[in-house]
Amino acid sequence: MSDNRLILLDKNPLEQSRQPSNAAFAEEYRNYQQIYNVYMGAIREIRARLETLDMEFQYRHKHNPIHHIQSRVKTLPSIMKKLHDMGQPMTITSAKKHLHDIAGVRVVCCYVDDIYLIAKLLLSQDDISLILEKDYIKQPKPNGYRSLHIVADVPVYLSQGKVFIPVEIQIRTVAMDFWATLEHGIRYKSSDEVPSFIVDELRNCAEVITRTDAKMQEIFKALQLLNDKEDEFHWSGET
Repeated sequence: MSDNRLILLDKNPLEQSRQPSNAAFAEEYRNYQQIYNVYMGAIREIRARLETLDMEFQYRHKHNPIHHIQSRVKTLPSIMKKLHDMGQPMTITSAKKHLHDIAGVRVVCCYVDDIYLIAKLLLSQDDISLILEKDYIKQPKPNGYRSLHIVADVPVYLSQGKVFIPVEIQIRTVAMDFWATLEHGIRYKSSDEVPSFIVDELRNCAEVITRTDAKMQEIFKALQLLNDKEDEFHWSGET
């Protein structure tokens, strides 16, 4: 595993939340506390499997497809806001029914081919099932955003038995992640609507990054071919 590998996990949002201000919210706060560890368990399960795949590739192919992993469980205010925007009841019961991204994992890969490889290997495991897939790499969002989004049911083993928890897994390259992070920051910090010329510039930057991703993939494949030929030469030269 590469030394620059980074795995980030947000701090427990329960420690950061303010005390509930009314009885209804207090009840949902208690419900959130009950489900938090279950969704964290699903995140740990996904991360463990991704790390195992990454280590195997380092051993077999001398290549780590995963650059780093980030994960989080949605905070209660974020859950309530999304339910409100969807026009759904603002309860944890409703959230479990309507939201697939309470548990979220972001996998940042080195190359575009690595994205589809990781998704294929993860979904080929017989106790993980695909719920939903959105490929924003082949069909980018209008603003230029690119990433592969999959929602998968993940087994979590509790004292009362096994339960399946949906986890949203976003898989993207380092370059895609760089663009998405800065684009989000620009929009988030802007008090007014982002001007159209800025939107166009951001989309142009996304196109440049896409071409760069493709070129870096070509360079990597070329180096792999050279290394394979060098290995063949060493083997054939042995007596």
